[in-house]
Amino acid sequence: MPRSEDDTPALGDTILDHISDPDDLKPLSSPQLAQLASEIRDRLIQTVASTGGHLAPNLGVVELTIGLLRALDMPKDRVIWDVGHQSYVHKLLTGRRERFSTLRQYGGVCGFPKRNESPYDAFDTGHASNSISVALGLATARDARGGDEHVVAVIGDGSLTGGMAFEALNHAGHLGTRLIVVLNDNEMSISENVGALASYLARVRLDPRYTRLRDGVEGAIAKVPGIGRGLVEAGEAAKESFKQLVVPGMFFEELGWTYVGPINGHDVERVEDAVRRAKQLDGPVIIHAVTHKGQGYAPAEDSPDTFHGISPFEVSTGKVPESKGAPSFTEVFSEAMMWEAARDERVCAITAAMPTGTGLDRFCEAYPDRFYDVGIAEQHAVGLAAGLALGGRRPVVAVYSTFLQRAYDQVIMDVCLQNLPVVFALDRAGLVGEDGPTHHGVFDMTYLRAVPNLTLCAPADEAELVDMLHTGLLGESPFAIRYPRGKGAGVALPREPSVLEAGRAQVRRTGTDVALLAFGRMVGVAERASQLLMEAGVSASVVNMRWIKPLDMETVAWAAQRHDLVVTIEENTTVGGAGSAVLEALADMDMTTSVMHLGVPDCFVTHGAMDRLLSDVRLTPDGVRDAVLGRLERVADSEGERRGQTQSRHRAR
Repeated sequence: MPRSEDDTPALGDTILDHISDPDDLKPLSSPQLAQLASEIRDRLIQTVASTGGHLAPNLGVVELTIGLLRALDMPKDRVIWDVGHQSYVHKLLTGRRERFSTLRQYGGVCGFPKRNESPYDAFDTGHASNSISVALGLATARDARGGDEHVVAVIGDGSLTGGMAFEALNHAGHLGTRLIVVLNDNEMSISENVGALASYLARVRLDPRYTRLRDGVEGAIAKVPGIGRGLVEAGEAAKESFKQLVVPGMFFEELGWTYVGPINGHDVERVEDAVRRAKQLDGPVIIHAVTHKGQGYAPAEDSPDTFHGISPFEVSTGKVPESKGAPSFTEVFSEAMMWEAARDERVCAITAAMPTGTGLDRFCEAYPDRFYDVGIAEQHAVGLAAGLALGGRRPVVAVYSTFLQRAYDQVIMDVCLQNLPVVFALDRAGLVGEDGPTHHGVFDMTYLRAVPNLTLCAPADEAELVDMLHTGLLGESPFAIRYPRGKGAGVALPREPSVLEAGRAQVRRTGTDVALLAFGRMVGVAERASQLLMEAGVSASVVNMRWIKPLDMETVAWAAQRHDLVVTIEENTTVGGAGSAVLEALADMDMTTSVMHLGVPDCFVTHGAMDRLLSDVRLTPDGVRDAVLGRLERVADSEGERRGQTQSRHRAR
């Protein structure tokens, strides 16, 4: 347990190692709190340097988290962390300190809140802008059952650009529900924030008059010579009009919220005091806390976007060791976009607060007039793309696969229904490793394959990505390319991109026993699996299917007619994906054959190293080989049993 409030930490003492739950924070003195914050930062830096993860967001909320937990009665009170990538400090202080070195590792501490990991994690998060909605639901349920716990949503100014956050602010203000929102204003989402809201918060943040005037606005009005008292007595309308000119937070107050701030989010006692004050108020309260992303570690302060989510790095320099080998799919996409934009002035690019993550940072620098960062607002990004396409542009929406889910209605109604030439570049398709189930892009084949007018493809390597982007930009209808996180296959890139024939697969190897129909990154897995099968005496064809929609029906028919077993291999859920498309095609052609469907099972895959996750779901060369041999053995056993039954019937006659 921590020392008493009167004690002063001795040189060499550690405080963090005595913190088992939030109650241990409450007796700490100011010097002890300062030391604890320093120890937490050191633990964050050392751990993330080893495991990789979201460093800058967590460095920025150290004091904010300490102050928040000191002011609450946890776990009775509930905290919803928007996105959740800034919850490392929360995890350290709520019983997971001893396991923190396992952060983002298979079977270890998750990099996002997980209800099944701790009673202190109130909600599983991973995407932005939903925290206020969830918190409002919890608070409304509390009121319905007569509870008295406090509900807090912690949301960044970047997440506040998402439309869902505004919908929740509006509804909570209308209901008047007792609810606390802590606005962590660090001027960043992943990259620097954009938009009118960011400008508004900057004005509030930078003008020191705001904090002085906030608590004494009526007194200030009354002191205006000659007219002050008259203004006060003139009624609520005049007073509110004057407040609009001088008081921050009026945007929120007009929505029915009590606004507190701005306060220094790196002052534990200011944060704690603000939360305690908010707990005494009726109705929704928003606490505006100003923080600095990357606080306390110079490399992260200088490059908060780089350290938002970073691979293992060297602490002394902040540098990630150079990675040799093939470029990543993201890097190749970046180069291809530059080539296309140089040759077609209609090409423009859209990102939802992720220019670096999607590889569009170079495009932004070279073509600022053709680049649009809309903030964390994927729905708006797709709607904007529809309008640009309607106006004669060739927009490319670069987005992580898991985040395009947020704009599914706009994909259908705004783009595909009207058959507009928008290209969707879906990065991080398939399993993504340590970020876990909220970030795995394993549903896009399923949710996009169902949409009319949309072409959907998956490159087997980086050269095909170049050709597919070129093909999509020359088309006249919606076009989606899904490609994985990480390095390409190391193939040579084309000097000039080619136009690919939609719906035409590529047979890479011809065999006689088994046809491996592979999609995207799984083509390389299928090729290596075919070699292993050959060693086991099984001859396998390998097909790079390329297209999920339209599907190459001719090649599917060839595979069924020429082989004893057809195997589909995809890095997507087995429910409704590419394998399902093959089964539907066989049914439509009235063809019966033995089919095995390999993909991500119908579950949410955990976090961990990519090799381990792919092995778990049998999407490795060894896994494919074993699955195929097992199926062939069962088919042989079944065939032998059938023949035995036939012979028995003949003998009986």
